[in-house]
Amino acid sequence: MDAFIGKVVRKDLAFLVKGGLPVPTYVLEYLLGQYCASDDEEVIEEGLEKVKQVIQNNYVHRAEAEAVKGRIREAGHYRVIDKVSVTLNEKLDQYEAEFANLGLTHVPIGTQYVKANPKLLSGNGVWCIVTIGYLQGEDIRVRWEIQTLKPIQISNIDLENYIEQRKNFTTEEWLDFMMHTVGLNPEPMNRREKFITLARLLPHVENNFNFVELGPKGTGKSHVFQELSPYGVLVSGGDVTSARLFVKMSGNKEILGLVGYWDVVAWDEFEQQKGRAVEPTLIDIMQNYLANKSFNRGKATHEASASMCFVGNTKHTVSYMLKNSHLFESIPTSFVKGAFLDRVHLYNPGWEIKMLKKNSFSTGYGLITDYVAAVLHALRNDDRTHILKEYAKFDGSLSERDHLAIRKTFSGMMKLLYPDGKMTDAEAYELIDFAAECRKRVKDQLYIIDETFLAEPAQFKYINLKNGEEVYVETLERVSNGLVLPTFEPHDVSSVENEVADPEIHEESCGETDERGKRLKVPVLREQSLSFRMGQTGVTYEKLFAPYLSDANEITIEDPYIRAPWQVKNFMEFVTMLVDTRPVDDLKITLVTNEDEDKIPDLIDKLDDFKDDLVGYGIEFEYKFRDFHDRCIKTDTGWTITLGRGLDIFEKYSPFSVEAMRQDKRKCKEFRVSYLKTRNV
Repeated sequence: MDAFIGKVVRKDLAFLVKGGLPVPTYVLEYLLGQYCASDDEEVIEEGLEKVKQVIQNNYVHRAEAEAVKGRIREAGHYRVIDKVSVTLNEKLDQYEAEFANLGLTHVPIGTQYVKANPKLLSGNGVWCIVTIGYLQGEDIRVRWEIQTLKPIQISNIDLENYIEQRKNFTTEEWLDFMMHTVGLNPEPMNRREKFITLARLLPHVENNFNFVELGPKGTGKSHVFQELSPYGVLVSGGDVTSARLFVKMSGNKEILGLVGYWDVVAWDEFEQQKGRAVEPTLIDIMQNYLANKSFNRGKATHEASASMCFVGNTKHTVSYMLKNSHLFESIPTSFVKGAFLDRVHLYNPGWEIKMLKKNSFSTGYGLITDYVAAVLHALRNDDRTHILKEYAKFDGSLSERDHLAIRKTFSGMMKLLYPDGKMTDAEAYELIDFAAECRKRVKDQLYIIDETFLAEPAQFKYINLKNGEEVYVETLERVSNGLVLPTFEPHDVSSVENEVADPEIHEESCGETDERGKRLKVPVLREQSLSFRMGQTGVTYEKLFAPYLSDANEITIEDPYIRAPWQVKNFMEFVTMLVDTRPVDDLKITLVTNEDEDKIPDLIDKLDDFKDDLVGYGIEFEYKFRDFHDRCIKTDTGWTITLGRGLDIFEKYSPFSVEAMRQDKRKCKEFRVSYLKTRNV
């Protein structure tokens, strides 16, 4: 990696070293960055051995704590890697350290270390490399002394250099590079899934960012908050109190809680659990903090910049929640309040991310975790919310909280993907649409949870200031589940460019009557153009094509990419759809496709087998090879259906899944379909 020499590491190395150690990835990559920041296999092997040696010799296993203490006593001093917390002993007027694994407590620590690293006082501990000495002699109250202490984190970074290096990547390359950086393999993911994954970094790069992600277990929701950054802390949602989070009173003194020391405070397992009651005071203080960045406890008002994240598991599928409850149903009932949830800037759709498996983790090169954490920390001070107004003007029905949420998400995503500020208009609007959708997901649920929000409904639309067009924003799960839009949104989905419905089919009287004298109606097909979104479900060949092909006697499919196994399978599914939806006796189907010369014989064998099979259904099937690009379906009834992607509209899916048997369960690629009628037919 020429762009970040000395700042990248192969991401699977940390797993090779870690084993069963309860050590964050950033601790291991800190060491790997010193010894293994290379693509030379020999250097990597040597570096791995050195890191393993450091871990073996200096990392303190709790079971071996007494042996390490003996080593310190015999040698006079020894270097250890451990998690250190510091408290103030007011009686002795000194700071004292506690070592999580070594088990030492009340060890005096110099004021200079605490002033340089105030997070030591947060109560949650900081991983450090510490040289501990042992004092021999009589009348010594504490025999342990801290001779040197260095938190495991990069102290200085060149932010301008980081921003400058971005120009060496295309957007797609940078997306994949960032995915590797967070330790995940980008290959199985589409662009939208990468956006959702990287959105987990928004609280690290934006001050006071209020983030929620709920989804199935095992999708890596808490991975970024636990492993990525020494600037963030992950706490169990059931163990949080107002004292621990905000301010603890000690006599007349006020001791700041977690929000005063960390960039990100993430609540893990943020779901309703039996026997766990939420402190009422906590909700009130939290509600004020999420809105105003300040909190009152004791006599003083305090301000903090920590982002607040709520991460938990869903109890039901998305379709169930949309039909029977709401998307916040699994969080503690004490938090299911309109006033509280309205302060959430982004609801990340964790259900769109597949469960992590062995091949989900990166084996490629990414930035050293500690380095990128320091970069994100530095970028928090770079506010880019004002840039959005150059591209879009949102509808006046949105509340100020809606506007702020969209601006903050846009700013954060821009810093993550385009830190140099260089992006195309299309890329800018991609960020705007993502930001608006993630806020709309919150607002849609507020209408269900608190009906007072319906008094002033928000229309999530904006004017594209580059071309003057009006754009409506909709959440993907509502589109995929075919929900009827609420009455307070006045537009028709099927007529909106960036939203999607089934092909629009009207019925009109044909003048004839049935046996009861009731006028018969016939379907009237309309010319139209539809756009389908990446990751959308509920799309099938039957919905797209069957109505337009029902009366045709001859159908020609022009698609140059019916060649790979899954493409041939798509074509077979298309023909099967015809068999299932209409009479096919005497139907003629012609396929026009293409293939490399040396592979044509193999493709002919497959198509001939299919041809023989279709004879039994009364279908005449022919195929031709031609060099062309455009893709469409033509009928002898005059319809031409142009297809941006041909029949290849579905994301890759496992052959051992429901998706393999049901098209409506598959995720789509982004594509367009247009239906045009030839007038002289």
